[in-house]
Amino acid sequence: MGKDKDKEERETPGGQETMVDSADQEKNMEEENLSSETEEAKENENLEHDKAGKKDPKDVQIEEMQDRLMRQMAEFDNFRKRTEKEKSAMYEVGAREMIEKILPVLDNFERALAAVPEEEKGSSFAEGVEMIYKQFIKTLEDAGVEMIEAVGQQFNPDVHNAVMHIDDEAYGENEISQELQRGYKYRGTVVRHSMVQVAN
Repeated sequence: MGKDKDKEERETPGGQETMVDSADQEKNMEEENLSSETEEAKENENLEHDKAGKKDPKDVQIEEMQDRLMRQMAEFDNFRKRTEKEKSAMYEVGAREMIEKILPVLDNFERALAAVPEEEKGSSFAEGVEMIYKQFIKTLEDAGVEMIEAVGQQFNPDVHNAVMHIDDEAYGENEISQELQRGYKYRGTVVRHSMVQVAN
């Protein structure tokens, strides 16, 4: 009976040692697996980071072509706007030059009407000339030409050209007393200054 007890005591500690060794081995294996998985995850993360940092050459080429296209479109838009502006400016200059050439003809119409004798003012010829003159004026107005007001206005060097000066108490200071040649504007820009006589 004493021998059996001793045998049981010897076996029990040995069995416990075997169970502890087995648990330690399992724990070590789990730690090794965890460590291996962690390293693999880090490697995958680094790989993905490298892929994200380095762009595909095709994507780089597409971006360059898109940038070049946007620049060319912007340049073309600027060219179109500049061309339209230059064309408009050329049209304005050409129109003013043409109006300047027409104005002497208009002056001659006015002189012809002013030279009609009193007894012939109601004649069909005089009325016909006056109708043509009015049609001429209307056509110019439709094209953007306007007369510059002069007589009774204050002298304005921007639109008037003073060629004579008189002292007359019937007029105010720097008031235009007579228009010697009518002035005209085209779309707000002076084509020809009014030639005037200024009082006081």
